[in-house]
Amino acid sequence: MIRMEETLHSSPSADTMKEVDHFEEFSDAEKALFERTVWRKLDRWVLPVCTIFYLLSFLDRSNIANARVAGMQTSLGMSNYQYSIALTMTYVPYIAAEFPSNLLLKYVGPRWMLPTMVTIWGLVATMQGVVKTYSGLLACRFFLGLMEGGLFPGLVLYLSFFYPRERLQIRVATFFASASLSGAFSGLLAAAIMNINGRDGRPGWAWIFIIEGIITLCFGLIAFLVLPNSPAHARFFSTKERHYVMAKLKADGAVAGDDKSDGFSWIEVIRCFQSVHVWLLAPVLFFLGTTLYGLAYFEPTIVAGLGYTGNKAQLMSAPPYAFAFGVSMITAVISDRYKCRGFILIFFSVCNLIGFIMFYASTSNHVRYGSLFLSISGSYAGAPPVITWVANNSAPHVRRATSIAIAFIMTNSGGILATWLLGSLSPAPNYTKATITFIIMSVGMVVLSSATLAYLWHQNRLKTQRRQFGTPEDEPKGLGDESAWFIYNL
Repeated sequence: MIRMEETLHSSPSADTMKEVDHFEEFSDAEKALFERTVWRKLDRWVLPVCTIFYLLSFLDRSNIANARVAGMQTSLGMSNYQYSIALTMTYVPYIAAEFPSNLLLKYVGPRWMLPTMVTIWGLVATMQGVVKTYSGLLACRFFLGLMEGGLFPGLVLYLSFFYPRERLQIRVATFFASASLSGAFSGLLAAAIMNINGRDGRPGWAWIFIIEGIITLCFGLIAFLVLPNSPAHARFFSTKERHYVMAKLKADGAVAGDDKSDGFSWIEVIRCFQSVHVWLLAPVLFFLGTTLYGLAYFEPTIVAGLGYTGNKAQLMSAPPYAFAFGVSMITAVISDRYKCRGFILIFFSVCNLIGFIMFYASTSNHVRYGSLFLSISGSYAGAPPVITWVANNSAPHVRRATSIAIAFIMTNSGGILATWLLGSLSPAPNYTKATITFIIMSVGMVVLSSATLAYLWHQNRLKTQRRQFGTPEDEPKGLGDESAWFIYNL
């Protein structure tokens, strides 16, 4: 149902208003039923594909940590330094691909671009299981990063084509929570796959790559058949449902009122780089990326350093991720309902801080293992609100695409730092330098998230004053999120 306050988010076109007026003819009960029908259809047809995409992406990128525990490093004769190089090799093309792929997504078409990326990286991920040398592994990691780089920012942008801003975080959290689920699933699956160690002359760590890569390859091919480009091309919608969704998105400011406003423009790219709130959150994303990917790549090794070995280490790496999955979903519902992205981000930044302080201050293996529940939840459940916050507060399309790309470039740059912090600069099992760095970064996340919240609150107050002395028609065209009728989400 189109609520009156949602018209503040943008200035709908005449065609949009016509569609909205049409739906006002329904009774409140009919409109409520229609709302549930539309979003449930999207949740059945679009969201599961996006969720599985990201689960497979994180699984194929981070299962090298499980392969390491299973003997890959010894088998390929790698040092800790070389392991960090292999991880870094993934991130360089990964980061380079994010910005151009996000700008290309709408024009190539998500239906073709996203499944193609998944299919190719599934093939590359499988090839990791047949390499015999360290240089072969490096080549695979490079192309894996190149193909995966555009996926996460592309998925966030893709979902913003389908869902209004107040409904977006729970969907972003759903597919991002699959990253924490993949952390749990990866450990359990790796433990199961190790039972075929030696089959066909291949070690267990090789089968981890082969089996998980083949799963990705097959799903990528299936996705070509089911993924729609946009709500306007969704075959599972009736004509009325299609009009309703497009009208809702335009009234909300999630998409522009006309195609011209959503067309590519370098001016919009530049305006994004001038957005204060994007750059306030950029360091937060860098800090979050450092902690998140540090835990993603080294948590099984950290758990092994707490006295667990072999398959027990694989199994014990799962519970913190399962806990993070549940927490992420619960807080995403709260964030969408009360539109409190900033407060949720601050909460998880504090969880991060407490978790790393516990790991640093204690020598008890039990306390340190318990600290992983806080730090993993803080990192994994903190990502959806900050990513959604960036997407929600950027418009039109090109500005949003650019801001999301900046967000992921910063996040994955943090991933490069993490590979060295925990890989060779900070020795196991205490990881002292890395833990101190994570504590400082967590404090920075709290401070900068609070500053962003204060800045956006102040901007909304200024916009309220501007609305008292004008109408949408009085404003220049193309202001996007700078319009007085675009209310920043807090």
